Amino acid sequence: MFLFLRHGQARNNIERILAGRTKGYPLTDLGIKQAEKIADFLEPFRISAIYSSPVERAEQTASIVAKKLKLDYKVDERLTEIDMGRLSGMPYEEMFAKHGNIFLKFYEGHSVIEENGIESFASIKKRIIDLTEHCIRKHNEEDILFVTHMDPIKSMLATVMQLKPESLYELIIRNASLTMFKKEQGNLSIVSINSMCPERYLQE
Repeated sequence: MFLFLRHGQARNNIERILAGRTKGYPLTDLGIKQAEKIADFLEPFRISAIYSSPVERAEQTASIVAKKLKLDYKVDERLTEIDMGRLSGMPYEEMFAKHGNIFLKFYEGHSVIEENGIESFASIKKRIIDLTEHCIRKHNEEDILFVTHMDPIKSMLATVMQLKPESLYELIIRNASLTMFKKEQGNLSIVSINSMCPERYLQE
């Protein structure tokens, strides 16, 4: 089984900033607690390997989980956050004022994405598929944890479910939640989306 974990709440999430791969956006105190909780949630699984995005907030999450599970983690660039190009570090409100709904345009492949040097959704899908195919060959039937960001997880869902841009835009992947896939009859099928500690469903 492949388990995709979005990082815990980070400073850019609460400040509503397009951090992309920019440094200086660590987990918040709440994000650290979320990572600790999801580590407890993951204990019953038979996870044999952990791969992490190199971005600080993801690596912090991976480190917390790996320590709990008594495993090491390996950084893999294919799990990294979107390169936000010229919009890196821009507040959401400023971005919306200049470019409209950039998030929907991102999934539509609008020309504004390339014009601003933003990585395309197709590029994210390509690198995530490449990683999963590599892990299918390397790890066979083992449970593997990938610690990453919202859009790499959405790219997996889009691949399996053939999601349209509007559906991708509306879909929210919660901080420190799990989206799980299982190989069945030669294909990956969805086991769950946004799995997390039970009390969080009541809080959010």
